Amino acid sequence: MPVEVESSRRIFPLGEIEIQVIDLFIRGVQVLGLPKSIGEIYGMLFITPEPVALDTLVERLGISRGSASQGLRFLRNLGAVKPEYVPGERRDHYVAETSLKELVGGFVRGALTPHMESGVIRVAALRDLAEADESDGAAFRAQRIGQIEHWLSKGGSLMSVVEKFFS
Repeated sequence: MPVEVESSRRIFPLGEIEIQVIDLFIRGVQVLGLPKSIGEIYGMLFITPEPVALDTLVERLGISRGSASQGLRFLRNLGAVKPEYVPGERRDHYVAETSLKELVGGFVRGALTPHMESGVIRVAALRDLAEADESDGAAFRAQRIGQIEHWLSKGGSLMSVVEKFFS
C-alpha cells in the first residue's frame, strides 16, 4: 500500500519499492553517523528515473526545505548527486551518482581524508604535549598517543587500499 505525502498542490504517493529503497539508504547513512535526511534524499534520487527538483524532494519526502538543501549540498560535495539540466525548467534538478567507484572515491575524498588529515595534525600536537609532560602517568599517556598514531597510520593505509580497489 503506497504511503502518501501531502503537499499544497497534490498528493505524491511513495510506492512500496520506493519506501524500501529509501529505508535501505537511511539505514546505510545512519551506520556512518550521517543524518536520516541524507539517506532519504539519496534513496529518492536513486530510485527515481527522472531528475528531481529540490521542491519535489521536500514534498515527496516530507522534509524541510533547509534539510533538503543542506543534504543536497553535502551529497554534491561528496559527488553522490549531480545536477542535471531539464529543458524548459529554471529550477535545478538532481540525479544520483550510481557508480560505486565514484561514490566510494567521493566519500573517501570528501569525508574521510579531511578527517584523517585533521587527526594527524591534532595527534602531532598531542605528541608535542606528551613530550613536554613530566607529570605522573606521562609515560602511559605517551603510549596511548602512540596507539592513536598507529591507528591513523593503519587507517591511511586502509583508505589507500579501498581507493585502489574501487578504481
